[in-house]
Amino acid sequence: MDKQYEILDSRVVFQGHIFKVSVDQVRMPGGDIVERERLSHGGAVGMVPITAEGKVLLVRQYRHAVRRHLLEVPAGKLDAGEDPDACARRELLEEVGATADELIKLATFYNSPGYSSELFHLYLAKVNDKLTAPQPDGHEEEDMELVPLSLDEALGLVDDGTICDAKSIIGLLMAERRLRRCNTPAVPI
Repeated sequence: MDKQYEILDSRVVFQGHIFKVSVDQVRMPGGDIVERERLSHGGAVGMVPITAEGKVLLVRQYRHAVRRHLLEVPAGKLDAGEDPDACARRELLEEVGATADELIKLATFYNSPGYSSELFHLYLAKVNDKLTAPQPDGHEEEDMELVPLSLDEALGLVDDGTICDAKSIIGLLMAERRLRRCNTPAVPI
């Protein structure tokens, strides 16, 4: 299965703040030459923050690409060279005003490997109940709203389609699985 794909040429057709788009000319294993579009992204993190009282801290924010507000787990992009654990802790503070007592890696996955290099790091964050005001870095959405729910309520919103983005669905389902498997008594579900 180790077939050879040779990149003959690559040109950047768009360079933005978050990603760049390239068009590559690729020689396929059979010799054909094709063009492939590629979105290069530096990676991101998402957290399922759960308080000792069993509340999942979600955020509602406007997502321009889909032209609506979505209810999601907190997330953010990695800065160049930034450690994913450090980014998760930073984003927790910026988006929900929480610090993690414990950060547990749930998964690392590609969101859409058919066209994007974005590698996503997903965590379960056990946070203390002493929340402060979110501490945005100036790049955060202005209308972000904190929405604390029980894990069962959040999972119900996955089931009914209210929570509809991949990182949140994956995160909530994996967090439930991890908490049930570990039989964590401090987090009622």
